[in-house]
Amino acid sequence: MAEIVSFPDADRAVGLLVRSLRHGVLRLVLNDPPANALSIALLEALVAELEKAASDADVRVVVIASTGNVFSAGHDLKEMTAHRADEDQGAAFFERSFRLCADLMLKIAHLPKPVIAEVDGLATAAGCQLVASCDLAICTDSSTFCTPGVNIGLFCSTPMVAVSRAAHRKQAMEMLLTGETIDASTAKDFGLVNRIVPKQYLAQVVAKYAAVIAGKSPLILKIGKEAFYQQLELPAEAAYDCAVRVMVENMLVRDAQEGIGAFLSKRKPEWKGE
Repeated sequence: MAEIVSFPDADRAVGLLVRSLRHGVLRLVLNDPPANALSIALLEALVAELEKAASDADVRVVVIASTGNVFSAGHDLKEMTAHRADEDQGAAFFERSFRLCADLMLKIAHLPKPVIAEVDGLATAAGCQLVASCDLAICTDSSTFCTPGVNIGLFCSTPMVAVSRAAHRKQAMEMLLTGETIDASTAKDFGLVNRIVPKQYLAQVVAKYAAVIAGKSPLILKIGKEAFYQQLELPAEAAYDCAVRVMVENMLVRDAQEGIGAFLSKRKPEWKGE
């Protein structure tokens, strides 16, 4: 059953994020149409849910989805503009907003469970950043993506961090410098998404991916995801040193012994997460 996440400011934020957990898959649905803007309240709710999911043994995979025709339009520009009336012209609030968003993206990378973006509609600016930050992204054939900050005098510098690590360098720069919207096919070519599916099959395809991943050893997924992001930032020689160390440690855990034994014995493994 889906649950509406509660917020400190109930009048402002009731229903912004809908949570459901079934068969090891935690679905977090952005529920503030039409824009699903990443307001402070929604960012805080997402961070809180990921923090809880990190230590919840019942959660194997996290899916971030949305309602409406926009996956997420990024930061809530109306909320931010209102703070230009502050004594510091909004500087403290802007710092809080961008830092909180960066914390969310890092939470996704550091979460010991895979995170899948289920994208239907437009993902723009920090919304595109959210898609790029997830471990996997599956979108509908009508989805679109952009980093349009340059068009309004605000270069998408924080989205750039995630987009430049997901897309190829020149293609990331193309998005950042032009601010133009790309379609799903181009996003796949760029490396922002894994799969494109018809709208009516999106939830079904994501559920299949999530179920397959949820059936793996949670410990092995944790080891693998952590190692992936560690080696990604290292030169090749250091990356291999890191990978060798991880492989040795991995071989010594019980689930590796069980998995290899099951493979050799032609039986289904019984994961213990240890």
